[in-house]
Amino acid sequence: MSGMALPGLQGLAGALRITPGAPPPHGLQSSRQDWAARLGHGVPAASLPGLMASLFNLCSHAHRLCSQLAIGAAAPGLLPPPSDVAERLRRETALEHIRRIGLDWPRLLATGSGEGAAPAAAAALRRCPQPAQDAGDPWPALRDWLQHTLLHMPVADWLAAWRAGGADWLCTWSQRHTGWLPALLRAARTADAGAPLAPDAALRPHTDASSLCMLGATLALKPAFALRPLWNGACAHTGPWSRLSGAADDAPLTPWALLGTRLAELCQLSLDEGGAVLGSGAVATGPRRGLAWVEMARGLLVHQVEVDPASQRVLACRVVAPTEWNFHPHGAVAQRLARLDPDLPPAELARRMHLLLAAFDPCVPFGIERLGTARAPLREAGHA
Repeated sequence: MSGMALPGLQGLAGALRITPGAPPPHGLQSSRQDWAARLGHGVPAASLPGLMASLFNLCSHAHRLCSQLAIGAAAPGLLPPPSDVAERLRRETALEHIRRIGLDWPRLLATGSGEGAAPAAAAALRRCPQPAQDAGDPWPALRDWLQHTLLHMPVADWLAAWRAGGADWLCTWSQRHTGWLPALLRAARTADAGAPLAPDAALRPHTDASSLCMLGATLALKPAFALRPLWNGACAHTGPWSRLSGAADDAPLTPWALLGTRLAELCQLSLDEGGAVLGSGAVATGPRRGLAWVEMARGLLVHQVEVDPASQRVLACRVVAPTEWNFHPHGAVAQRLARLDPDLPPAELARRMHLLLAAFDPCVPFGIERLGTARAPLREAGHA
């Protein structure tokens, strides 16, 4: 790493350039780079989890945990195994959902009656318990906060109604209640367009060890795969709707309905659901090589590392984050962007694109430009 000039934090994160109406791959252009591979090579294995947490600071907890699990699979006994994996993942994922709902949704979805959402959401966040930081049991206080601040009804009742009615329930609930979150969802629903996601394109290579080993072999042989991943030769989408638990398998999910899956998962996490909401695991994918996966807020995260047991240093590190699946230049978001009419009024075009971004949740800043213009952004927005 000596002599390598590192960019600032913005450069490390990269950015998305979005052009509505442009055919794939021109509608989505990413400046993301494979910093995990470049900076992870040669570092002490004990330092890698902290480095990954710093590189991917928006989801630092998931990257740290996934890196630890991958090292454990590559070199058993080299590092102490992470403790309380399920509870750590549950707490941090719940907190990440709360951040995105409270910080990103008001910025992206507010229009008309929802324009006062940002200060109301900020006030709600200040009153929110912090499940990732509470050494005791934070869940009763979080359920109380959800009931009285976001849902306006008991958490279990809201979740049961979602499971029974899906997007229809979300519509009914948002029209029935006042408050900044129902108002945001009411406003965003009119920007919903396009067919539901294809269920068979949901990303689930972690269903069995053989699929994970295939993924690991591809990562080892094709380094560029980490930034342009395909599964079974096709693009895939990932998020709370694609969990191994299959909670949303039967629901027709348009972008607006995807917002409901995020809110529903927050409810599930607060209720515990027997610890079956989120999955994680690791497998040896070759000599001195281990692959780990965790289901985190934005979707499926994968780390693969190769470790030299003699020097205890990292020989190779590959990371595939949810953003690379969902914002693949030929993927689900790109296909929807291509179908947008670039001649829509700017405000309406922005509403439709911002709904897509809130639904699929990139972890990088984005810029929006009109088709046929040269770097003339309609609006520039960084990720909170």
